[in-house]
Amino acid sequence: MYSSASLGPSVLLLLQTVKLTFLPLGWNSLKEAIPGLPLLLPPPSQDLAPDPPQQSQDAEGKLDDGHLNNSLGSPVQADVYFPRLIVPFCGHIKGGMRPGKKVLVMGIVDLNPESFAISLTCGDSEDPPADVAIELKAVFTDRQLLRNSCISGERGEEQSAIPYFPFIPDQPFRVEILCEHPRFRVFVDGHQLFDFYHRIQTLSAIDTIKINGDLQITKLG
Repeated sequence: MYSSASLGPSVLLLLQTVKLTFLPLGWNSLKEAIPGLPLLLPPPSQDLAPDPPQQSQDAEGKLDDGHLNNSLGSPVQADVYFPRLIVPFCGHIKGGMRPGKKVLVMGIVDLNPESFAISLTCGDSEDPPADVAIELKAVFTDRQLLRNSCISGERGEEQSAIPYFPFIPDQPFRVEILCEHPRFRVFVDGHQLFDFYHRIQTLSAIDTIKINGDLQITKLG
């Protein structure tokens, strides 16, 4: 077996090129890809760090720097903190809602859906149930997008008027709930569908998001 000292300049240059090519993969991956390479090249320095440890699937999504990871592993700047993107889902909205603040939900509708719902609530209490500032419920059998609130156990007047039904089975979607002074303004896939005027006036108390039904969540923000 050759040593690095006995190799010519052109061969060493080629090996260094291979080393840099495999840099993103880590030293362990490089050794597996090219058997015998550890005998030709010195151990990795700072430019070729060891392979990072695999993160457990049970790791929490909240990170120390205020970022969180979506289900695809990409960092996302957000005010919604959550442990895992599993439906039914309940997550905390840092600081509650305020004018100008927006909640983003991205996901994929199930193949044979009946309904799903996205709610902004005042806490996550089940008994007594937390007040619901706004609940969006997509019903596929009737192709309706219903909106309502529930305060002190009493449901308000339901709203259903929309220009079109925006959700398609087995297709991705993007829902944005923008908080303004008098209302929530709701967009689906970039198109404004309706306004929902506030029935809970203390916006900062609206600090929880709940999602359930026939969908998969891919990103929150």
